[in-house]
Amino acid sequence: MLADKKLKAFVPTVKPNEAKSFYQDVLGLKLLSEDNFALEFDANGTLLRITTVQDLTPQPFTVLGWNVGNIVAIIKQLNDKNVFCERYGFFEQDDFGIWTSPNGSKVAWFKDPDGNVLSLTEQSN
Repeated sequence: MLADKKLKAFVPTVKPNEAKSFYQDVLGLKLLSEDNFALEFDANGTLLRITTVQDLTPQPFTVLGWNVGNIVAIIKQLNDKNVFCERYGFFEQDDFGIWTSPNGSKVAWFKDPDGNVLSLTEQSN
């Protein structure tokens, strides 16, 4: 029924001005529209709607993620913009905050201005 339909992703914010700057200027997504209800970005063909909400308790798990070709290069670019990877005590991460999964994929997590957990994954070959 929905297999041939385009996906739209949603992320909540209580800080729309900070979210706009983060997703547009830090992550480099193209802003498509903005109103009192949401910001909409083009995330490489997927519509990402950053919805303004009254209250937000960020979840401790990933809400949005990207597959990348070179995770270290992306992390360095994020670090240059003062965005740093999260450190978790329940598995081993390298100096960049990258965890290597059992299948060899490399994963790192960072947060947006609202504390939503976002991820990067470099798939193993």
